[in-house]
Amino acid sequence: MPNSKNPYQPNMQLDGWSPPQHQQQQPIQQQRQQPEPMVIVTQPQGIQYAPVGPNSMRMQCPSCRADIKTRVKHKATSNTHCWACGLCICLCWPCVCLPYCMDSCQNANHYCPNCNAFIGTYQS
Repeated sequence: MPNSKNPYQPNMQLDGWSPPQHQQQQPIQQQRQQPEPMVIVTQPQGIQYAPVGPNSMRMQCPSCRADIKTRVKHKATSNTHCWACGLCICLCWPCVCLPYCMDSCQNANHYCPNCNAFIGTYQS
């Protein structure tokens, strides 16, 4: 079997016999494992908001520590929109704007008048 791939048998080429071809083994390189950078994730401690009501109230601001009377901004919620849709479906479309004019149908967001920090929400 002159055409076999055995490296110890003569290789028949044009000029006759050639020495067996050996594959050089590559030295095994030890890969240094780089330590992965440590990622530390910290979560803020639970921010505790003061209990607030539907109206402005006196308290100490948790942010600037000033004694204040909170500034209240009312904001429409999905509950407000549901009431408006319900009035529209009941054919009371002239009253659709009523939930948007009533503070009791909206959330009351309390802010500090000094530093404008958010203090809390009263959900109606």
